[in-house]
Amino acid sequence: MHAIDPLTLKFANLPCPRPQSGEVVIQVHAAGVNRADLLQVAGHYPPPPGASDILGLEVAGVVVAASPAVGSIDVGQRVMALLTGGGYAQYVTVPEGQCLPIPSHLDMVQAAALPEALATSYLNLIMLGKLQAGETVLIHGGSGGVGSIAIQLATQHGARVLTTAGSADKCDRCRQLGAAVAVNYHDGDAIEQLRAGAGGDGVDLIVDILGAGGLVDNLSLLATDARMVCIGMQRGRRTEIDLGSLLTKRLQLIGSTLRALPAERKAEIVAAMRQHVNTIEPQVHATLPLRDFVRAHQLLDDEETFGKIVLAVAPPAED
Repeated sequence: MHAIDPLTLKFANLPCPRPQSGEVVIQVHAAGVNRADLLQVAGHYPPPPGASDILGLEVAGVVVAASPAVGSIDVGQRVMALLTGGGYAQYVTVPEGQCLPIPSHLDMVQAAALPEALATSYLNLIMLGKLQAGETVLIHGGSGGVGSIAIQLATQHGARVLTTAGSADKCDRCRQLGAAVAVNYHDGDAIEQLRAGAGGDGVDLIVDILGAGGLVDNLSLLATDARMVCIGMQRGRRTEIDLGSLLTKRLQLIGSTLRALPAERKAEIVAAMRQHVNTIEPQVHATLPLRDFVRAHQLLDDEETFGKIVLAVAPPAED
């Protein structure tokens, strides 16, 4: 099969993977692009032990082989899958618990845009963040792949959503997805706009991608007994804070990563998010052929990008 070697960022011919116990082999039709792929290329996010070092954390395709232990997925079935790695390739193996059938209303490209973003959103909003109906949540980066899904998921859970994005147009689109308040983070008074939008004591939950550079402001926006789940460090990893605010407001700060979780935990997340696959609308900004993966990576930081970038994977050549 053809796959992308992350050390040289070139295509390589590798043996077609074979399923281990409980695994299926997917012929990949489309692969989602995530910031974790860029971090891995830069040497900042190595694969967990035992995982494929090929890029790619989510795919959609057709099951072409399955181990005898697989009972819920059939050969020939269209599936989307959450991966630990290996998605930028024509074939990939994945535990059956990390696969979901693709609903008939989604094509392969749309389906490839869902697994990582929806799993990340469900894990951090619902499982770790304990979001409840009637609460107010701030989702940073609402125009991103995760953010655009998280807005929809939180809204469907009955929460009031505040978000940030990088332009007036992106803010408008976030509102169309369900956000009650969307603030352009380039505005000098963005934090005050968020504070006014939260009202009362502040927000009940923050899902944060900023890290150190946004921590002080985030803490000031949290209500008493609120929670913040940190899922990224786009503005740095080290900072200094006054612990008094944590104690006074009884705040909970939670760190979260999805990729390194054990397969059993990922299977729990995938099973729980299954009910939302039919109600969440993936936002696909662009689809590029796999050979243009470098351009796809660049688009993640393009100011015009809203939602996901997806790579279309060509089928293997006939012998």
